[in-house]
Amino acid sequence: MERILVSACLLGRPVRYDGGSKLRDDQILVRWQAEGRLVSCCPEIAGGLPVPRPPAELSVYGGAVAVRTEDGTDVTDFFTRGAAATLAVARRHGVKMAVLKEGSPSCGSDRVHDGTFSGRSVPGAGVTTTLLRRNGIRVFNENDLHAAAAYLRELESSDIDSHPEKTRD
Repeated sequence: MERILVSACLLGRPVRYDGGSKLRDDQILVRWQAEGRLVSCCPEIAGGLPVPRPPAELSVYGGAVAVRTEDGTDVTDFFTRGAAATLAVARRHGVKMAVLKEGSPSCGSDRVHDGTFSGRSVPGAGVTTTLLRRNGIRVFNENDLHAAAAYLRELESSDIDSHPEKTRD
């Protein structure tokens, strides 16, 4: 059975910067959770950041990407450590796909905040998403659950095709 890495906040865990969650009560996630597929993670907690914590956004300075709080504090090391810890969890569980929180400086897959703390977002990916993708893990966001489910079917179909001793459900 394929395991799926999921942002802890999407599962209702209060790990976000403001102490809240972003529970995604979607039937696809509910089914995957009942099947025991989900591996929960919060890269920012794994990197050593507390709850609550100041909000942070990705910033680009001279071509280098940094993660900073609104007062300019550089928290890039926490995000980098969290990404590495999340990749280690994914590898330990044999994860090939993830569903992560869009917009996050860690987990954003298509869009991230623009670094101005104005609420604007720009195309881009967070620190953890970038590392997971570089290591062959396909990342979806909570708005792409149908595409994620299709990819899971594809993964399991190819797994059965390459291992004829397994049977289809």
